Amino acid sequence: MSADSHVSVLLAEAVAALAIKPAGIYVDATFGRGGHARAILELLGPDGRLIALDRDPAAIAAGASLADSRFSLVHAAFSEFDGVLDTLGVAQVDGVLLDIGVSSPQLNTPERGMSFRFDAPLDMRMDTTQGETAAEFLARASQSDIEKVIRDYGEERFAHAIAKALVAARSEHGISRTGQLNRELEELSLTLPRAVERLAPGGRLAVICFHSLEDRIVKRFLRDAANPPQPPKGVPVRAVDLPQPVVRLVGKAMFPSAAEIAANPRCRSAVLRVAEKF
Repeated sequence: MSADSHVSVLLAEAVAALAIKPAGIYVDATFGRGGHARAILELLGPDGRLIALDRDPAAIAAGASLADSRFSLVHAAFSEFDGVLDTLGVAQVDGVLLDIGVSSPQLNTPERGMSFRFDAPLDMRMDTTQGETAAEFLARASQSDIEKVIRDYGEERFAHAIAKALVAARSEHGISRTGQLNRELEELSLTLPRAVERLAPGGRLAVICFHSLEDRIVKRFLRDAANPPQPPKGVPVRAVDLPQPVVRLVGKAMFPSAAEIAANPRCRSAVLRVAEKF
């Protein structure tokens, strides 16, 4: 697989889950290399519209070849889609797709510092034009900060020992090469309710995750949005004031088929969850 190649995961399932309307407005909040976007455009009619975002400059460059009057591509993080819609004068959309994962080009490009397969600069930024690199973080962060990142983002039970070893290593020779600093968990938690708010009635939210932490956030959000927690029994609350569901869950979680995993082993941990707004 070349550095520029990328296979969109759960492509047919995700696009089908959006139930594309020919004249609808859709958001691909994680453009990547445009696999999902191209599939959506194939289903849109002449009056349809697709707005795509990506924080990776390489993804924006790749999308330049997708010349289509129905398509807009914006250099922005998926958590910024609310502001992007405001700028474009779009109040509501018919569907939002989030693919929360690292693309093959990002993993296969050594200078991105995303993979331990290469002895490369420890960058790891999704947007290489801003923010600190992983090497810069490791150079200035406290042991407790490093431990928190490893524990919270990596679900690593030996986070304390690893952080201690990293701090000891940097005191001797620094850490600047490969061997999550993009705050995507926080951004995901902020983006999900905003996405639902922007959906028109009947609009759909489709989210693909590759990590248990991200999927846990999505699963809990959709569960609470479909079945909001109710006040304890005995609390005097009028029926009209009780929390109401804002979405319905569409089917069960979907996973890659055995054939897809065989063709693209990196997709084996992917999970797709879908909800429709009332």
